[in-house]
Amino acid sequence: MTPAPGPAGRALVIGEALVDVVVAPGAQPQEIPGGSPANVALGLARLGREVELSCWIGQDERGQAVRHHLESAGVRLSPGADGAQRTSTAQAVIGADRAATYSFDLEWAPPFPDPVPGSAPLLVHTGSIAAVLEPGCATVEQVLRAYRDTSTTCYDPNARPQLMGTAAQARATVERLVALSDLVKCSDEDLAWFYGLDRSDDDAVETVLRQWLQDGPAVVVVTRGKRGALALSASGARVEVPADPSVVVVDTVGAGDSFMGGLEDGLWSEGLVGASQRAALRAIDAATLERVVRHASAVADVTVSRKGANPPTRAELA
Repeated sequence: MTPAPGPAGRALVIGEALVDVVVAPGAQPQEIPGGSPANVALGLARLGREVELSCWIGQDERGQAVRHHLESAGVRLSPGADGAQRTSTAQAVIGADRAATYSFDLEWAPPFPDPVPGSAPLLVHTGSIAAVLEPGCATVEQVLRAYRDTSTTCYDPNARPQLMGTAAQARATVERLVALSDLVKCSDEDLAWFYGLDRSDDDAVETVLRQWLQDGPAVVVVTRGKRGALALSASGARVEVPADPSVVVVDTVGAGDSFMGGLEDGLWSEGLVGASQRAALRAIDAATLERVVRHASAVADVTVSRKGANPPTRAELA
């Protein structure tokens, strides 16, 4: 395998790994390993990055399927990641528009991942249910704080109203974690729920993103489905990347996770990960930011063109 571009190092991802029970029109339910942070870890590994995942699965049949799915792509599970009584599930119902809606049966209580001696990760990622669900959410925040001074920290709020309490409760957690992050990615649907916005109100969406930038991140990105993506940076760069109308969507399972992994891989390829590059990341110019967002869009386009959370390898992307 050709080495991935950018500096050598590893990513640490902390968050849920589970089994997606995908229910599509006219088809038998299909069980596919998933979970938003696990999908990000899988995507990074397939792009040639060294990845460790701190998750919470069981040693049951589903847990073994999740482990095999991740390890076969090169993801290393943290010690103790298989200590759950059972492996969690998410039912993903595919509608006529090919979009997925979810319901969950989830347990989340991971141990703090043991540090690798003398080797802080270049990048730490978290998000979704793991960042808000008790009791494990406290561990997630502890991890972000522990690595804030040594790593590029990345966060995808990924709203799940069924599990996150009220929007106001979730928003308080989201804003606290945004302030601990260098890169934040969300969808317009996320913002609509967290802030009570009309997702098509571009001015309101951009106002939230600019407030997040003031709280700490270097880069914030919102995905807008068929309308493409908008990225803003602390340097003042503003980039819009349109969606590719030629992409045939099979389903959207894992699309946002693939986009997030693509953003992280894109910044990594540009040499903008690691705490030593925080100032450079905050100074990112519009041309570099556009390259990164276009790369993320290309990764997500491959994922939506096939069933389930199935992100591309670097060779497939080429």
